[in-house]
Amino acid sequence: MSHDEPIQKRITEKHTEALHRGFHQWPTLEFGKMPALGDERWTADLIYSTWTAAETGRPPVNGLEYRVGNSDGGFDVLGFQFLPQEQWLPTEEEIDLSLPLNRRRVGKKITIPVPFYGAGMSFGSVSENVMLARAKAAKQWGTFTCTGEGGYPYSLVQYKDHVITQIATGMFGVNEETICNAPIIEFKYAQGAKPGLGGHLLADKSTAAVALMRGSVPWVSLFSPFPFHSVYSVEDHKKHLDWVHTINPKALIAVKVSTPVDVDMVAVGSFYAHANIIQIDGSYGGTGAAPEISKKNIAMPVELAIPRVHKYLLEEGIRDDIVIMASGGIRTADDMAKIIALGADGCILGTSELVALGCTRCANCERGRGCPFGLTTTDHELVELVDSDWGAQRISNLYEAFAYQLRDILRKLGLKSIRELRGRRDLLLYNKRSGGNGM
Repeated sequence: MSHDEPIQKRITEKHTEALHRGFHQWPTLEFGKMPALGDERWTADLIYSTWTAAETGRPPVNGLEYRVGNSDGGFDVLGFQFLPQEQWLPTEEEIDLSLPLNRRRVGKKITIPVPFYGAGMSFGSVSENVMLARAKAAKQWGTFTCTGEGGYPYSLVQYKDHVITQIATGMFGVNEETICNAPIIEFKYAQGAKPGLGGHLLADKSTAAVALMRGSVPWVSLFSPFPFHSVYSVEDHKKHLDWVHTINPKALIAVKVSTPVDVDMVAVGSFYAHANIIQIDGSYGGTGAAPEISKKNIAMPVELAIPRVHKYLLEEGIRDDIVIMASGGIRTADDMAKIIALGADGCILGTSELVALGCTRCANCERGRGCPFGLTTTDHELVELVDSDWGAQRISNLYEAFAYQLRDILRKLGLKSIRELRGRRDLLLYNKRSGGNGM
């Protein structure tokens, strides 16, 4: 089908095709109505492609564009300089996607088999069923998912070896038991989609169950301040991390920060505070609850921040002692490969997992009954739309598709390991006219 045809006709026909493949739970799109199916970054093609990957474990073969969006910037205008086909690695060649998460000389050694894990999504911002689905998928793959700042639901405890617990500025749900459960503890100092604003859970999502988990009052809006009011220097930062290490000395420490202009200095400070992982969160993270004005006007896009941090840490001689994870706008395997080529070690996934579970990017995540697919909701009826086993299988299939595509990219670049791709900006090209595919 030509991409010159009206977008609504293309979307409707693809939706009908999806219905025939069994995507029966998504609403029919009609002519004359504004389709709630994506935007320039998350196009209809990318959404349908993610659904296909979640259904089959492979990227689509029906002509859908599954590598880039239509934002006219960022990842969408970057491509790869692939080798001539005769120089590609053979398909039987083993491609290593594993990533060690502790590069310091001390502490527990943890290696994940793929260069990605799940981002923080709190109980209240998403349902417990969604959290459980993500934890089950993380266990299947030997990787991790993160609780976000809303506490640690009891149903996740059986998956504790694959669950990162988060300590955010509101300290919601933080206690010694959950800190001791976690192999990795994440401090959220800032979120790329809304730096300087802190968190905000509206009153109608703060149900009795959510309030109990967060140690708050039901049906009252919850605000996470910015910043931690006990941390105003690198010395304070180190004391913060030392506090958690006193409770759980075996845990690795991850630090989540946004992308201010001095993000390179922030990263160096976290290294000297003894963090194992620094998560650089770009401006296009967050659900539809994150304000567009902050996404587009405050933080730096992650594809600009990562090379800056990578270069500075190299100059400081400490790059190989710290793990840099990129988040905030990572949608596809191509995005992952590109940000690693720009200097990251791996990626943290959020929105793509929700899209795999049926999200259409309708940006109605704030309200308790706002999400018609049972994802970003606390409504007792809507949450039942997501069965955790079904959700885990779809996220696992998505991971399989991402791993398949990453190996294919590395094979075409002549690389045997994802670690060989880190910082290889020479393998990227700016290819605006063709949409950044590099093909």
